[in-house]
Amino acid sequence: MEFLVRDKTCFAFTGGKPYEAGRPTVVFIHGAQHDHSVWILQSRYLAHHGFSVLALDLPGHGKSVGPALTRIEAMADWVLDVLSALGASEVTLIGHSMGSLVALEAAARDTARITRIALLATAYPMRVSDALLAATQTDEARAIDMINIWSHSQDEGGFSHKPSNPGPGFNIVWANKRLMQRQAPGVLFTDFAACNAYAGGEKAAAAVRVPTLFLIGEQDAMTSPSRGMALADQIKHRTVTLLRRVGHASMAEAPDEVLDALRNFLNDGATA
Repeated sequence: MEFLVRDKTCFAFTGGKPYEAGRPTVVFIHGAQHDHSVWILQSRYLAHHGFSVLALDLPGHGKSVGPALTRIEAMADWVLDVLSALGASEVTLIGHSMGSLVALEAAARDTARITRIALLATAYPMRVSDALLAATQTDEARAIDMINIWSHSQDEGGFSHKPSNPGPGFNIVWANKRLMQRQAPGVLFTDFAACNAYAGGEKAAAAVRVPTLFLIGEQDAMTSPSRGMALADQIKHRTVTLLRRVGHASMAEAPDEVLDALRNFLNDGATA
């Protein structure tokens, strides 16, 4: 679905169902150098089970017109502008990695429309090593290889063996690499620099009062599980699920576990 925000064309995948503003809305926010397609399974399921779905392409990503936004706070404001443009009023935000910071910041800024959030592969602070940040600016191909190695668990990290190759002609690691290669030049550095510079996590966490789900990969080498747990400790109404033997790319490595956790969180509203 295409729509206008700030006079620029934006895109959201609606899960195969027309978007209806009157229904509870689930907004998916992708991570750095990604787009809406990382949420295909989860967005399609929820769209066919009672929710309106918006799997967004952030500006400059996928089918949304750029430029890419340079700060997490600016991305959060853009997401809130999307909600206003589409008339969404009862909203769950679900974010992965960079998108988790955007969801956290947006929930802190809008306590009226956002009723719950889910943060996947999150950490605060979300620091990027100097070597990787430099590579995202000067050698994108090398940076993408580094990210893909670190984004997948020990079980999935091989480029040719099962289970990263779950069937003929399909490889989780290479699929993610190709997705990253499709994004516009310069977006990778912009995204990673935004994550590295974000300093509002503690203030945002203190302002969040809605039920919050944390899905943390046990073998996540991109966003430290210990920092994800520390962020969870700052939010009162939270549920924390540790995904065993899963890395940063949780939607690809554990799609059913992620979907089950999100479905239970949305339908039961469980908090701990």
